[in-house]
Amino acid sequence: MSINWFPGHMHKARKEIAEVMPQVDVIIEMIDARIPFSSENPLVPELRGDTPCIKVLNKADLADPAMVAVWQAHFEQEKGVRAIPISQQNPEQIRALLDLCVELLPERNFDVRGPRAMIMGIPNVGKSTLINTLAGKVIAKTGNEAGVTKAQQRIRLENGVILTDTPGFLWPKLTPPSCGYRLAITGAIKESAFDYGDIALYAAEYLLKAYPERLQKRYQFSELPEHDLAVLDAIGERRGCMAKGGIVDVTKAGAILINDLRAGLLGPICLETPEMVVQEVADAKALDEQKAIEKEARDKERARRTKKNRR
Repeated sequence: MSINWFPGHMHKARKEIAEVMPQVDVIIEMIDARIPFSSENPLVPELRGDTPCIKVLNKADLADPAMVAVWQAHFEQEKGVRAIPISQQNPEQIRALLDLCVELLPERNFDVRGPRAMIMGIPNVGKSTLINTLAGKVIAKTGNEAGVTKAQQRIRLENGVILTDTPGFLWPKLTPPSCGYRLAITGAIKESAFDYGDIALYAAEYLLKAYPERLQKRYQFSELPEHDLAVLDAIGERRGCMAKGGIVDVTKAGAILINDLRAGLLGPICLETPEMVVQEVADAKALDEQKAIEKEARDKERARRTKKNRR
C-alpha cells in the first residue's frame, strides 16, 4: 500500500512560498523529532536556496533523546543550518528562536527593520502552537488534525522579527514509500488517506526491532510476539477488540497502538535513523531506475510492433 495526500491548497501554498522566498532572511523549518527525515519536506531546500535555516525538531519530549542528538548533528553538517530540539511544554526553548534568527544574520543591519522569518513544515507538526507561544497570544488556529492552516499570514513578534506563517504542505509523491507510513503514524496525514490496521502493522514491525521492551511493558506481554500481526492480535485480545467469529479486529487494535504511540505512552521513540533512511533512499532510487528501464523496454517493444503492423 502507498500513502499519498496532497490537497489542492497545498499546491497553492507551494507556489505562494516560492513567490515570497526572495523577501525572507531566515527560514524556521519545523520537523517532527520522531521522524526527522520523513517530516523534512524535500521541496524546502529547492525553495530556500542559500537562505539560513533553523530546523526545529519539535515534539522532542516524545522522541528518543539519543537519536534526536544524532539527527541534530546530521542536519548541522549542511551549511547555513542550525538544528534545535524543542518541546512545546517548554516555552523558553521556543522563545530562544527569536534571538537565533538574529544570530544567524550577523552582517545584517536591523535598525531599519527586523529580520523577516518564514515558518515552514508539514501538516500537524506544531507550527501554529509555536507561533502562539512566540507571540504570547492566540494568533494562529491550532488543531490535532492535519491541514488546519490554509493561507499565509504575517505576524510581528518581539525584537522586531516579522514572521510569515505558511500552510503545512506535503509533496506530491511520498518516497521512499515508508515515509508515508511514518507520517501517517505520527498524525501528519488525514485519517481518510490510510487504514489504521495497515500503518499499525508497519509500526509494530519497527517497534519489535527497535523498542521491543517498550511494547512488552506497555501491553504487559508475558512473551514478546514474534511478528507484527501477532502484536496486534495480542493487543486486541487484551483490549477486547474482537470481531465476529472470535477473531481480533485489526483496525481497532491498530488504532490503540497508534494512539498510544502518538501520546507517548510507549515512551520516547524515534521511528527512523540516518543510516536507515539512506538505505531506503538508495533502494527507492534503484527501484525507480529499474522501473524506468522496464518502461523503456516496453515502449521499444510497442514501437516495434506498431511499425511491424504498418508494413
